[in-house]
Amino acid sequence: MNFNMMDMFGKMKEVQSRMKEAQEGLGVVTETGESGAGLVKVTVNGLKNVLKIEIDADLIKPDDKEMLQDLIVAATNKAMANVETKAREHLRQATEGLLPNIPGLNLDGLMG
Repeated sequence: MNFNMMDMFGKMKEVQSRMKEAQEGLGVVTETGESGAGLVKVTVNGLKNVLKIEIDADLIKPDDKEMLQDLIVAATNKAMANVETKAREHLRQATEGLLPNIPGLNLDGLMG
């Protein structure tokens, strides 16, 4: 196997460039998490920003405040977990084929 260090550095520059573009594109990657059988829905993007919270009108009662807060937290956590997977796939696809499959090479640090 002929290993050329300059080619490898060039590939790394290309990976970094593609990764930066992909990370900037994470704002359009969205995921929604639900709790309470869909009574609370939270939508987040790949930058881990909460975009929207939807609450069924039946839940908006002063005496149910703690339950509502718990449902919002649960829906938000589900959305964040789901978008993490989607964001990793988005970044993986953006850099696919740029580097050879090198055992032990882990680019997760580049993925935020």
